[in-house]
Amino acid sequence: MIEVKNVSKVFGNEATALALLREGLGKAEIMQRCGAVVALHQISLRIEKAETFAIMGLSGSGKSSLVRHINRLIDPSAGEVFINGQNVLPLDAQGLRELRRRRISMVFQSFGLLPHRKVHENVAYGLWVRGESKAIVRSKAQHWLEAVGLKGYEERRITELSGGMRQRVGLARALACETDILLMDEPFSALDPLIRAEMQALLKDLQARLRKTIVLVTHDLNEALKLADRMAIVNDGQLLQIGTPQEILARPATEHVSRFVQMRDP
Repeated sequence: MIEVKNVSKVFGNEATALALLREGLGKAEIMQRCGAVVALHQISLRIEKAETFAIMGLSGSGKSSLVRHINRLIDPSAGEVFINGQNVLPLDAQGLRELRRRRISMVFQSFGLLPHRKVHENVAYGLWVRGESKAIVRSKAQHWLEAVGLKGYEERRITELSGGMRQRVGLARALACETDILLMDEPFSALDPLIRAEMQALLKDLQARLRKTIVLVTHDLNEALKLADRMAIVNDGQLLQIGTPQEILARPATEHVSRFVQMRDP
């Protein structure tokens, strides 16, 4: 369903940095030479339909930059991104709006909610933007609020909710648009451990029923082991290994991956 082909992303002097990358220089050397930041370098991967795919790495590894290329919140400096075989980079403004309204939803680490709106208005927001009728908006928003355990909270203000409840609202908003692809950028990292475990269990249960294509960005190895069918490890903007959790645990491809997988809880 999703294919990323040879994607590189440079913030700063793109032309010079890309030329230096082709010469084999590393991220630190390029920063020193021309002041550019290499976020991603030659990333290629495929994500299958109905798969939960985790992108893992430490802070600054490039994992959030990578996931934002899928819905073009970030455009690559080089490379291509395909959704169901369609290259999304040539899309004009209208095509990009349709991609984000109907095919891809996103859940953010910082919730990304509208604090001046009520809970049901936040969940319904994507549907209103898409131009759905009032009856459909009301029905779908209520359905997904109940699905994430927020029945009875429809009229509450976002500021009245706990962090876990706010993340449930964000998840319900993404699910209400009923897109095939769900991007999740560290959605549970700001939550307390017990609430995080509850949200992970909720997502796992929903995925068993809905079979979405989920791309989950996380630095939590235990979260990836619990939720992902496959995962990719990135570091310094480079893809180090892709495989099932069991494959990566059993056969880490690099010393960095080996150290990374040792961080999991026993």
